[in-house]
Amino acid sequence: MKLLRCLIPALLLLGSHVIGAQAADKPLRIAVDPTFPPMEYIDQDQHTGFDIDLAQALAKELHRTVQFVDIDYKGLVPAVLANRADIALSAIYITDERKKVVDFSDPYYAGGLVIMVQKNNQTIHGPADLADKKIAVQVGTKSVQFVKEHFPKAQVFEVEKNQEMFNMLETGRADAVVTGKPAAKLYARVRQTTRVLDEQLTVEQYGVVVGKNHPELTQSINQALKTLKSNGVYDALVKKWFESASS
Repeated sequence: MKLLRCLIPALLLLGSHVIGAQAADKPLRIAVDPTFPPMEYIDQDQHTGFDIDLAQALAKELHRTVQFVDIDYKGLVPAVLANRADIALSAIYITDERKKVVDFSDPYYAGGLVIMVQKNNQTIHGPADLADKKIAVQVGTKSVQFVKEHFPKAQVFEVEKNQEMFNMLETGRADAVVTGKPAAKLYARVRQTTRVLDEQLTVEQYGVVVGKNHPELTQSINQALKTLKSNGVYDALVKKWFESASS
């Protein structure tokens, strides 16, 4: 009996090492919607962007390879719930509603909703001017609920892709776009045909989505984030992707 008591902890420890080794052998499946530059997008058939670089850096800390799983934005959280992906890292805001069904890592970047209009627009100067306007938003994002709650008389167009919103604005089918700050800032800077209003609608935190049945993975990601922030890798990624688009 005494020998058995000694063996049980050793066997449990061995089992945990085996499970850990098996996890390390498997790619980390990361759900992304690569249509949201500079956070994630496709360039020359390759995933690129801030979230993509961060995902690869996190996976490296976890000693895992990366397998990106492309999914429309509205399907990112369901993909984790259905075990089609281990995590979702794709400019996803941490919200109380989402936290009811999934866990989040510590926040990794502060974004927020902004208003983008055509560069020569003289009728929309701030949120108060959106009351009766035509507003384009991306389905499945916080923009949808925010616009409907705060501008109930506005005509809201829900589209599948980020680029569709921008096209509607460029062609005049929408008076404004409500979307995340990083994408809006980059688009306005590159195209020079639109502008982002100074007053933000919200300030939000992005987080990594993890299933509630994998608390150890959430803990590992949080530790990896701390390491990347302490060793300078995180700051280098922020400088690479946002410094030139911060104005």
